[in-house]
Amino acid sequence: MNATSKAFLTMDTAAPKQNPALPGAGRILLVDDEKDSRQYVMEVLTTAGYLVEDYENGAAGWKALQANNYDLVVTDNKMPQMTGIEMIEKLRSARMAIPVILATGTSPVHEFVRKPWLKPDAILQKPFSSEQLLETVRKVLAADGGNESGNGAPRPPRL
Repeated sequence: MNATSKAFLTMDTAAPKQNPALPGAGRILLVDDEKDSRQYVMEVLTTAGYLVEDYENGAAGWKALQANNYDLVVTDNKMPQMTGIEMIEKLRSARMAIPVILATGTSPVHEFVRKPWLKPDAILQKPFSSEQLLETVRKVLAADGGNESGNGAPRPPRL
């Protein structure tokens, strides 16, 4: 077990007192190759009332994105077969209007400088608390409610 996994195991996983899920905006795709991290995020989000499907790599997550409708993608970056950034690039190229939270230990800032259109709607630095995760999910889903990206730019229609 690595240091990040241990950090996830020591965080407070107490269920929130209120259900923050927004009506009609609660189907989340979770993609992370780290089992402990994935289980932690899954537990926090499902306890909060969100419907979550999880996959252990970017390629499997991409297949799920093509086959299903989601309200939000929460993805790690460094994963086998396809990184989170590569998945965001495919998502943007396909003009899929789904907000993305990049939950990662290292933010690929150099990629965002070279290709600013790849910047996700939010970046959540690992390790994070359940409160930080839920607050970020709420903010991104609320910002997407008007069919706008987190930076105010219009989103293309969902295909």
